[in-house]
This record gives sequence, C-alpha cells and structure tokens, in this order.
Amino acid sequence: MQNFFEKVYAAVRTIPCGKVATYGQIARLCGSPRSARAVGYALHVNPQPGVIPCHRVVNREGRLAPAFAFGGPSAQADLLEREGVPCFLRDGDYYVDLKRFAWRVEIEK
Repeated sequence: MQNFFEKVYAAVRTIPCGKVATYGQIARLCGSPRSARAVGYALHVNPQPGVIPCHRVVNREGRLAPAFAFGGPSAQADLLEREGVPCFLRDGDYYVDLKRFAWRVEIEK
C-alpha cells in the first residue's frame, strides 16, 4: 500500500511537460481532497527534484510557491518557462495563467 507522499509523487510525475496542476488537484487525485497543504509539504521534501517535477504544481490561483525548496520562486519560474509555460510577476509573486496551462485530467470518483 502506498503512503500519501508516494501517491503525491506518482501523481506529480504524470503532469505533462508544459502544463501545471494545483495542490488541490493533486490532493484529489490522491484520494484526499482536503489535503492540499500536505501535498505542498510532500513536494517541499521531494526526494527526487529532477525526477518528480514539483515545479509543475502551483496554488489554485496559479501562484508559484513563494518558498520553492529548490532555488526559490524564480527557479520555479525558470523551470516552467523552459517548458513553455510563461510566468508573470504580480505584487511580487510569480504566477502562471491557469486558463491556458492547467492540466485537465479526469479524476475518478
């Protein structure tokens, strides 16, 4: 049986290059819809940052992690931009356009 962090890492590995998902979306995919903060913590301690693309996860407004564990928010923005996801600054935080770049996946009930 997979623990929650393993489920998070497996779900995040399926986010396609050039797309982003939200913490809540990943929580729902893991069967724990009220665990968005736990998803954030799991990604903060990501044991394989080059393999598990935690940079593809943003908040529900498209804001990048202000405390991105692997180089800060500008590093997360750089990784996304290399994948074709433009980021923009608003009020000192980086954002992506969720209408254009959100990963659309069916969540099984």
